[in-house]
Amino acid sequence: MSTRPIGDYALLSDCHSAALVGTDGSVDWLCLPRFDSPSVFGRLLDENAGHWSIRPRGPSEVSRRYVPQTLTLETTFRTPTGTMVLLDTLAMGNRERGHTLGASSPGIMLRHITCTAGSVTVETNFAPRPEFGLIHPVLTAVRGGLTASGGTHRLVLSAPLPLTTDGSTAHGHIVLRAGQRLGLALQSASTWGDKEPAPWRAGRIRRRLSDTINGWRSWTRAHQGYQGPWQDQVAHSGRVLQALTFAPTGAIVAAPTTSLPECVGADRNWDYRYTWVRDASFTLQALSTSACKKEKAAYFGFLARAAATQLQRGVDLQVLYGIGGERDLSERTLPHLSGWRSSTPVRSGNDAWRQHQLDVYGELLDAAHQTLPHGEWFDPPIRTFLRQATETAAHRWSEPDQGIWEVRGPSRHFLYSKLMCWVALDRAISLTPALGATPATVTAWQDTREEIRTAIETRGWNPHLGAFTQSFGSSELDASALVIPLVGFLPGDDPRVRSTVTAIADQLTDARGHVRRYLTDDFTSEEGSFLLCTFWLAHALALTGETTRARKVFESALTCANDVGLLAEEVSPATGEALGNYPQAFSHIGLINTARAIHQAENTLISQTDR
Repeated sequence: MSTRPIGDYALLSDCHSAALVGTDGSVDWLCLPRFDSPSVFGRLLDENAGHWSIRPRGPSEVSRRYVPQTLTLETTFRTPTGTMVLLDTLAMGNRERGHTLGASSPGIMLRHITCTAGSVTVETNFAPRPEFGLIHPVLTAVRGGLTASGGTHRLVLSAPLPLTTDGSTAHGHIVLRAGQRLGLALQSASTWGDKEPAPWRAGRIRRRLSDTINGWRSWTRAHQGYQGPWQDQVAHSGRVLQALTFAPTGAIVAAPTTSLPECVGADRNWDYRYTWVRDASFTLQALSTSACKKEKAAYFGFLARAAATQLQRGVDLQVLYGIGGERDLSERTLPHLSGWRSSTPVRSGNDAWRQHQLDVYGELLDAAHQTLPHGEWFDPPIRTFLRQATETAAHRWSEPDQGIWEVRGPSRHFLYSKLMCWVALDRAISLTPALGATPATVTAWQDTREEIRTAIETRGWNPHLGAFTQSFGSSELDASALVIPLVGFLPGDDPRVRSTVTAIADQLTDARGHVRRYLTDDFTSEEGSFLLCTFWLAHALALTGETTRARKVFESALTCANDVGLLAEEVSPATGEALGNYPQAFSHIGLINTARAIHQAENTLISQTDR
């Protein structure tokens, strides 16, 4: 089984796929050609599922960072005899800049080594295992490297050093002295294609590496919309969201991994390599903060196209979609993989696509509300689609569902789902001219909006707890109630909001200051604390005017980032260790939105004091 801590990994991306690289210089996760493709290197989930390591022989001290304003990883190894610097990146298309970053990525991993002092014996171990480790390919030496053939893909390794093969694994080493460099590259092509790509020479590897660095920097320069506290962390999180974007469609994956568990050794292991409608409104807020106007339009356009015609056929709006717009994401288990720290089953696909979740209508309408330029109209197909979504929320808000957390037990009347149906109607009413709704329709929407408000304020409020609860008539708290002021249902200074925030802070916060989603559910295993919920608490505190407490909670969440600023989905309440799929878009979205909210709240307090 794989035992390396999740937080030990750094992310690489070409906006088509992603790789995870450990502090030991080992690529333990890479899916080609897309985020949701089977892995080529999968040691993240099983020791025998493939990897590609580059490191110095013998002991070394390791430090790493991202090259400033990029997601090109720089790892420095200091040994008793010398120092080497390893640069890792997934190549972008040639001379792609700014908003075009990732549009035509070639699917090539570049690794470049420089000996900066003394001498270092560099070792590489290349063990490709396509199709989640099922395929052990045939390795064949070619001029300038080797090929790996098996299954649907053929890999070409560019490696200008002697290599020996042992079955489906290749090994090599070379001594580098101060000033000497070595470039390696990995390409992928169809096994059944007519032409096999040739290994790259050293100069081409260096040029494309430099070009990719310049591409990332140009993207960063074009997305500097936020100035305030935690500016560097906000900018970095914006790059992470770009890294999790599938450039051909604009879809953003929840995470580039599958089956990293919410509880070690348990069964909370899901495939997150898809895009969730529920993330839409929060994602678009984050993209606005990062000045990503074109990315906002692309993301919303993807959602609208992916869901096209479903509602007019009487089919539920799906909870999630494939990054190419796929709808059938049927889940299957991969029993040959032992899982991270024996956490099984390992899954590919996610059956949550079949679930009935009413919150998606609010998130979709809120996304539309944020996307539409002032004074403009939606195109007729999108206008029709959004009216249908609004009508669906209006007619079905009173039904039970599985809720935001995708409970796999009986349906319930989750408060968050009702809240987001209220949001759907509220945003649609604001968008009346753009949607082309008739006065009679708008009046009906207004009446239903008030009906939902009354239900939430009466059936969702528990006077004994002094808080809004997880579901109607429930006595259980749920961190999703923190969203009530975030979406404008009630203002932050409403006594019920303050009381709910206090109850959640007191009862759902662990000893490290991080927030649980809830305390009980239909699973027997105990999950970690959710970073998104921790950011929500900080955000809600800012809206209630408690900016000092908001800063404290926010900064406690920031401590969960690893050495290169990446956040997982959850952290262990006992150890603080990263848990869940990684890096998690929702966590970085929470960071961006909450930093902005605290900054705005502090400015408001300053203005009030000055008056």
